[in-house]
Amino acid sequence: MKRIIVGISGSSAPVYGIRLLEILRDVDGVETHLVLSAAAHRTIELETEEYPIDRVRSLADFEYHPHDLSARISSGSFVTHGMVVAPCSMKTLAAIAHGLGGDLLSRAADVTLKERRRLVVLPRETPLHLGHLRNMVALTEMGGICLPPVPAFYHRPHTIDDILRHTVGKVLDVLGIEHSIFTRWDGPPAE
Repeated sequence: MKRIIVGISGSSAPVYGIRLLEILRDVDGVETHLVLSAAAHRTIELETEEYPIDRVRSLADFEYHPHDLSARISSGSFVTHGMVVAPCSMKTLAAIAHGLGGDLLSRAADVTLKERRRLVVLPRETPLHLGHLRNMVALTEMGGICLPPVPAFYHRPHTIDDILRHTVGKVLDVLGIEHSIFTRWDGPPAE
């Protein structure tokens, strides 16, 4: 069983984390552990009419209160395959990059790093100033993976969901989870 922690922070675009949870529900051998930051609740409410908080919570196998530092995902002895923070606000990125661990989301990310497990963050801000970039460098130097949700168009997306699935597919690639949720580039069409 691959345990994946999914953190959703208060940044714009919580739909990335929600779509990840939906897709992971259909992957055999994956168990999801969800932590929503306090600000994520409000962002989900503002940006997604079709996803009330209870529905988002129901997508995960387990869900934790953002201030419960005694939760099992806050311990390295609870073995996980990795963690994804989607989206990752700049506040959450800074907390992770500096090892602050003041809430469960940043603590679980810190544990993921210290245990040398995969940590994938989808930083959601633009444009970026030097402090944002330095935090991304610090996270990368500690073994984390910054995967900005930058859309690709070689797969010729027609809907927002096509774009979401491509980014989620890239996350699954980094986690080593097989999928076929987007069309991979196979070179230009034969002439």
